[in-house]
Amino acid sequence: MIYKFKSKAAGDVIMTAPVGDRLLGLMGREPAPRGIFLPEHMPGLIEALEAAIRGEEQAVREAAALAAQEGRPAPRPPEVSLRQRAWPLIDMMQRARSADRDIVWGV
Repeated sequence: MIYKFKSKAAGDVIMTAPVGDRLLGLMGREPAPRGIFLPEHMPGLIEALEAAIRGEEQAVREAAALAAQEGRPAPRPPEVSLRQRAWPLIDMMQRARSADRDIVWGV
């Protein structure tokens, strides 16, 4: 499955199912083939994603610090970070919120 997030406030954002499912889960939403984000919910959804991004970045820093303490090479961070994966959707939500527009997918 492919997620295609659409809003009249921004260009479409397309994601593979694993990425879309993960982001929806981080926002407290059940992965679903169809759905909607309402403008009044977007600040909380954005904050949930940003908190998850901060958590991932903190975990990467902590793993690197622990590896340095133990004298071993730092583990490789994810090839594509959560920040990179979530940014298009966060940007879309910010634009949609400013324009008071919904974001939908699967319709």
